Amino acid sequence: MHTATITTQEIQAKIDLKTKPLGALGSLEKLAFQIASVQDTLSPELVNPHIIVFAASHGIASEGVSAYPSEVTPQMVLNFIGGGAAINVFTRQHGINLLLVDAGVDYDFGQNAKLIDAKVNFGTKSFAQQPAMTATECRQCLEKGAELVRKVQQTGCNVIGFGEMGIGNTSSASAIMSRLLNIPISECVGRGTGLDEAQLDRKVAVLTAALKHHQQVPDDAESVLTAFGGFEIAMMCGAMLEAARLGMLVLVDGFIASVSYLCASKMDPSVERYAVFCHQSNERGHRLLLQSLGVDALLKLDMRLGEGTGCALAYPLLQSAVAFLNEMASFESAGVSQKTETPA
Repeated sequence: MHTATITTQEIQAKIDLKTKPLGALGSLEKLAFQIASVQDTLSPELVNPHIIVFAASHGIASEGVSAYPSEVTPQMVLNFIGGGAAINVFTRQHGINLLLVDAGVDYDFGQNAKLIDAKVNFGTKSFAQQPAMTATECRQCLEKGAELVRKVQQTGCNVIGFGEMGIGNTSSASAIMSRLLNIPISECVGRGTGLDEAQLDRKVAVLTAALKHHQQVPDDAESVLTAFGGFEIAMMCGAMLEAARLGMLVLVDGFIASVSYLCASKMDPSVERYAVFCHQSNERGHRLLLQSLGVDALLKLDMRLGEGTGCALAYPLLQSAVAFLNEMASFESAGVSQKTETPA
């Protein structure tokens, strides 16, 4: 067991003695404290940042729960490969390494140097009638996610974010959230890629029936993932667990990624220490999920894209947190007088 060499008091003192009123950098101070605490140093650094985007097809998409057809999933993966998606733009902008993973897309991409083939199957089954995947497939996803993170960590990377692509995956995520947190499905479901009122009603009806169909499924995270999950959701869960185990900072993107995190935290609560929640999505269930977890996201930009875009956009805030801790003068070094105590 790793024993901390830096105390929380030492980290807090370093933050408090910077040339600013106490707490004046707000959430940035909490972030700096978390990063220094995770890295067990008063001089933290962010090394070789990565974002992994997992893509997979969902059988539930055939039930009319999405505004887009499921063939958009492979089309978007090809867009990622071509460098044309939002996540490509933002990772390029911020100097973040981007890895693309086929976790289970219903398409044969052949050999492609820009795509990691981790395909478990050609998409999940529709969980309206049967489990989305087998217990073996779920276990494969968890193990593959962990294996990918181990390889990334060997490059020296100590901060890693995760994104996803999969038409139908807000339905998967909503069902998992509803089941693991015991929150009515109607409160977990949003418009996904842009459903109208009638489509939203259909989505709620399909998911309500599916949850009833699987009511005998045990309440543990792995069983719930097997019943309702997507290959990308399960793989991301395994990746988050391994990243935390290896002491890396885990950047959690929007709604889908937060549901992967929910599963991971149910499997190993210690993952919480490493997680930085990057963006509160415009997806209805996400606000409720973050509230249930008792966490605040760094950004709230009304996005609902996924792909890890929230991680990429929040990353400069981590850089700023590290920079002020390492570079900002203290009262003593700058010769600035501290706040005077009011006489009793």
